[in-house]
Amino acid sequence: MLMDVVQAHRQRVEAELERLITQRTSIEPRLQAAMRYSLLNGGKRLRPTLVYLAAEICGGALNPADSAACAIEAVHSYSLVHDDLPAMDDDELRRGKPTCHIAFDEATAILAGDALLTWAFELISEPCIDVQPQTQLSMVRALARAAGDLGMVAGQAFDLNSVGKTLTLAQLQNMHAAKTGALINLALELGALSANATEEERDALRRYGQALGLAFQIKDDLLDIEGDTATLGKPQGSDMERNKPTYPALVGMEQCRLWLEELRKEAVDALASFGSKADSLRELAQYVIDRDR
Repeated sequence: MLMDVVQAHRQRVEAELERLITQRTSIEPRLQAAMRYSLLNGGKRLRPTLVYLAAEICGGALNPADSAACAIEAVHSYSLVHDDLPAMDDDELRRGKPTCHIAFDEATAILAGDALLTWAFELISEPCIDVQPQTQLSMVRALARAAGDLGMVAGQAFDLNSVGKTLTLAQLQNMHAAKTGALINLALELGALSANATEEERDALRRYGQALGLAFQIKDDLLDIEGDTATLGKPQGSDMERNKPTYPALVGMEQCRLWLEELRKEAVDALASFGSKADSLRELAQYVIDRDR
């Protein structure tokens, strides 16, 4: 059931991204080819799926959520392009394919990432008759805050500056709350806003998102140790090789597994007020801790 829902939302956002990126022309086709390569090369599409699921359980339609779903995937794609650069993680493989700077070149990858980020704001600010202007402004502001120096970029900077260091658990959690959790929470917030959700509904989704974001990162850290490159689509063991701070290194693998179950329960409990409408989000929490990539 969940996988059918996820697949439907994945197909929806990919079709919309394909349509929108195909409409764009510029004086530099190679730049747009790099954008397209990075945007449409697969992936779980977890964040757009969360946008759609949040909109649905708050009583909204999918059409008003499309721009937000596409915008957050554009931001996520930009972040992966830049994360893979030689100046950052220096990865050569992403989703089983050469990373953008390998497939094109480093300068083109930097510019493609820049273009994807700015395009996201163009997408989310596109007028929509189903979303009030003030609500749309709140969505733009939420995207900027989650993607910038108080969110994802701050988390990445802290991560790069923490290589080879021993962090406290609080520091590690703060880092990943910014680097990974910010966009996961943003997805739920954007979906809720597109549906004109109540503050109570948005608060419940925030609590769900906080637990889900932490669980996602802990599982990623475990997969870096236990997964394989072919399944992951990126080099297995890269975090250990770079001596990056991880949850298994700090608290041990068994404690991580116990923690994942606690976080799943915390995420599920946060959705109690939605009743059966939130069953897909409950199943998604289980999927996050069970996944193999």
